Amino acid sequence: MFGIWGYEKAAEITYYGLHALQHRGQDGTGLVVNDGERLKHHRGVGLVNDVFKDVDFKTLSGKSAIGHVRNATQDEEDENHVQPLLFPSQTESMAIAHNGNIMNAHALRGQLEEEGSILQTRSDTEVLAHLMKRRGNTLNEEQIGEALRELVGAYTFLMLTEKALYVAIDPHGIRPLSIGRLGDAYVVASETCAFNIIGATFERDVLPGELITITDEGMKVTDFTKRKTKKMCAMEYVYFSRPDSDLNGINVHSARKRTGIQLAKESPVEADVVTGVPDSSTSAAIGYAEEIGLPYEMGIIKNRYIGRTFIKPSPELREQGVKIKLSPVKGIVDGKRVIMIDDSLVRGTTCKHIVQLLKEAGAKEVHVRIASPMITNPCYYGVDMSTKEELMAANHSLDEIGKIIGADSIAFLSNDGMEQAIVEQPTFERSVCQSCFTGNYPIEPEPSDQMQRNE
Repeated sequence: MFGIWGYEKAAEITYYGLHALQHRGQDGTGLVVNDGERLKHHRGVGLVNDVFKDVDFKTLSGKSAIGHVRNATQDEEDENHVQPLLFPSQTESMAIAHNGNIMNAHALRGQLEEEGSILQTRSDTEVLAHLMKRRGNTLNEEQIGEALRELVGAYTFLMLTEKALYVAIDPHGIRPLSIGRLGDAYVVASETCAFNIIGATFERDVLPGELITITDEGMKVTDFTKRKTKKMCAMEYVYFSRPDSDLNGINVHSARKRTGIQLAKESPVEADVVTGVPDSSTSAAIGYAEEIGLPYEMGIIKNRYIGRTFIKPSPELREQGVKIKLSPVKGIVDGKRVIMIDDSLVRGTTCKHIVQLLKEAGAKEVHVRIASPMITNPCYYGVDMSTKEELMAANHSLDEIGKIIGADSIAFLSNDGMEQAIVEQPTFERSVCQSCFTGNYPIEPEPSDQMQRNE
């Protein structure tokens, strides 16, 4: 998500901010701009550049805007689910963008429908809009806070009206959200890499349980609920975020490099060369190579025009994406014992294919090292791994995994090793959610909840 308040060309800046966040979602994108009198909307299915290629930004004039890139966890191309969602009103229109997953969305939808609400999408985002609107036609902090307190799950929200930009994050701060400044304007983004591309400066992270109101008068911070131990999603550091982003005061590249160093300490192996699966494993591979005293080489090349395969919405698309995305460098791996570093192993599709490619290119041995622990539990907080059946490590032993992917050996980073590598010194304000690795959920899922995959 990206938002800005108080900048003359808000839509153009939002467009560039969304480009910086393209890695977080590739299935759709949109923005809503506020010209002071009404909200104007543009969205579509596809990449940022494709959706906005024919747009005349003069038609999207305004000094505030919010934008969103969509990671669809269902195999559908539906523009109605592309955010931000816009809710016109005679009194005060509203646009909402959301990152995360509302675990009690199904129950809330049923309650809203019984009260007469007619919901147009399957998105969690629309649930919040109805919860707020049933408390009054004009938004305020008290009204928004009451609605947010009904939600259970991991979420960050941007809400834009003609009068204000509202920013909110769940009580555990599971998903990242930061605030910056561009001159006199306020900027909000899921990752700080979006600030870099537009020349904004980082101001602060949004803290768990905070509701921030941004208007022409400035920024007002309130707590809509009691703050709980911050549990930033470990997968943000492992996979999702860009290496040039800082999350919770921790640089992503540095954190990944430390996981590689720790992995080398825990699971060394005799070999000739270390390579990483581009791009999210590169930092960990560099750290592993430095620690073990072997050269790091580009043994695998990525086709830059192919999107991220983990977040593709179906197994068939993920497998097809892997086949055309990655290629081995025969001159580097031929006749060598190769240590292949990957950031994580979810379904095993990518890892199995790369091991096969490296051996076809002449690698004598391929030793797989994973720079995170074994993923053995579903995520209920918005990551597309919502069932235990699809997780390779939940259904196979370490030896079985090695045989399935064709590796000569395989090892994973320990849970303690990962947290210490990422956070260094965990505290109340700086710790990570490891629920997909450990099964210890900061927000315990209720058996009666029907989990929805985030739109």
